[in-house]
Amino acid sequence: MPSTTLPTIDAFVFDAYGTLFDVHSLIARAEALAPGKGERLSQLWRAKQLEYTWLTSLMGTAAGPRKELNTEPRQDFAALTALALDYAVDTLSLGIDRAVRADLCEAYLSLAPFSDVPEALARLAPRPRWILSNGTLAMLEPLVRRAGLERDIDGVLSVDAADIFKPSPRVYQLAVDRLQLPAARIGFVSSNCWDAIGAKAFGFKTFWINRRGAPVDRHASPPDFTLSTLAELPPLVTR
Repeated sequence: MPSTTLPTIDAFVFDAYGTLFDVHSLIARAEALAPGKGERLSQLWRAKQLEYTWLTSLMGTAAGPRKELNTEPRQDFAALTALALDYAVDTLSLGIDRAVRADLCEAYLSLAPFSDVPEALARLAPRPRWILSNGTLAMLEPLVRRAGLERDIDGVLSVDAADIFKPSPRVYQLAVDRLQLPAARIGFVSSNCWDAIGAKAFGFKTFWINRRGAPVDRHASPPDFTLSTLAELPPLVTR
């Protein structure tokens, strides 16, 4: 953990998928559908899902300075999630029909929260605690409700309001605009190193929740703080 002096943080913004909610909590269901391949299906699905968000943004299908050149609308996270599942199923040559694939995508509305999430969120009160996610509001709001986190999450922001995916600065600006705080007074928390790095480049104070002990990404300055679990965050920022 860096020795950087922690500034005053007035609010926290959390990534959702992989940070608060375990995207691989679907492995058991995937394994039942594809014995011996459930974990591989889950991993490939997630990897391709993220890849599609980056490619979509790079292709310029999101609104921006060159909007007049765009020929088709940006597909949202729900659509990309379904397309990524199709790719993973075809890559692994699995006999999973459309109805079952739709059920798997629907399960994204009830992903399990990580065990360290409820207590950590509660301990960060009374600071505002918001979600800022690639997901649509139609995906995120039921997820928060079903996990019983309504009391500990003050609001949800979707990248759809910026019409581009993370790590675009336009996405992180949504939190600044909504919270009416300077970026430096907002703590951004993500289990995705690339996301934490993008948020740091924008100006947030960043906390990477590195549950798997992964190496840090090298493409830009690393996150300000690296933690093993979300439970390590409240003691660090208590004042």
